[in-house]
Amino acid sequence: MHIIVSGSSGLIGSALVPHLRATNHKVSTLVRVAASSSEEICWDPNTRVQFPVLTGVDAVVHLAGESIAQGRWTKEKKQRIRDSRMRGTTTLCEGLLSLTPRPKVLVCASAIGIYGSRGDEELDEASAPGTGFLADVASEWEQATEIAKAAGIRVVNLRLGVVLSPKGGALQKMLLPFSLGLGGTLGRGNQWMSWISLVDVLGLIDHALQVESLSGPLNAVAPHPVTNRDFTRTLGQVLCRPTPFPIPVTLLRLIFGEFADEALLSSTRALPRKALTSGYSFTGETLEEALRLLLGRPLPKSQKVGG
Repeated sequence: MHIIVSGSSGLIGSALVPHLRATNHKVSTLVRVAASSSEEICWDPNTRVQFPVLTGVDAVVHLAGESIAQGRWTKEKKQRIRDSRMRGTTTLCEGLLSLTPRPKVLVCASAIGIYGSRGDEELDEASAPGTGFLADVASEWEQATEIAKAAGIRVVNLRLGVVLSPKGGALQKMLLPFSLGLGGTLGRGNQWMSWISLVDVLGLIDHALQVESLSGPLNAVAPHPVTNRDFTRTLGQVLCRPTPFPIPVTLLRLIFGEFADEALLSSTRALPRKALTSGYSFTGETLEEALRLLLGRPLPKSQKVGG
């Protein structure tokens, strides 16, 4: 297929583009600077995207958006988070209408933050949105894709959980303190973490592009979410390090402000029901399997077959 990708410099996009090209897809990337090759298309997410004369664009993967984890959540930061998602998505969708023929599918990033903090409640794609800043942003983000839906483009809203990769994101930030034996739970540690390995994010994007019956929300999370306490213990075991230092809630709020309650302490127990029922197979269903695969840590001898 010929696939257009936005957000190609981010954690997911920088892995997705070579992944797609390695499987013989043609990939064009949206960039905010002057295009330096025929594989780049210049755009301004706030105003417009001017596609060159393109024919046969089959699919679009839209990943661009202001990071929620970099920088304290000031009023201006929150506005950038919101605008980068709503304006960027609206701009892109309006631009797609100019293509002839139009792409068959748009896979647009979203987030399980749409469910809000729901304690121990199990959440799937049929669950109602929650409350809070991230829930509101994700709801508006998905609403912005209605332009494409109304034009007959199949839209998949990829509700991403905590994406695990040693090359970026939450796991990369944890590796140094945990490797030094300074890891610990966040607050009480009973909040649910719906995680997914970067390997399976790429796999689910492939799956969403190819399975024509998939549309609407798709939870991009592994089948077995864990509490923060279990995540902490498992990462410590994989790295063969103790995890004795819990971080108090008051300290988290002092350091991170509103982000602490909205992300670090939020409890979202999301399940990938649509992914499983549509036939997707996860590479590492348990957290330990995924971490060992990502970090190149073999199973202990006692856990190996015949060990």
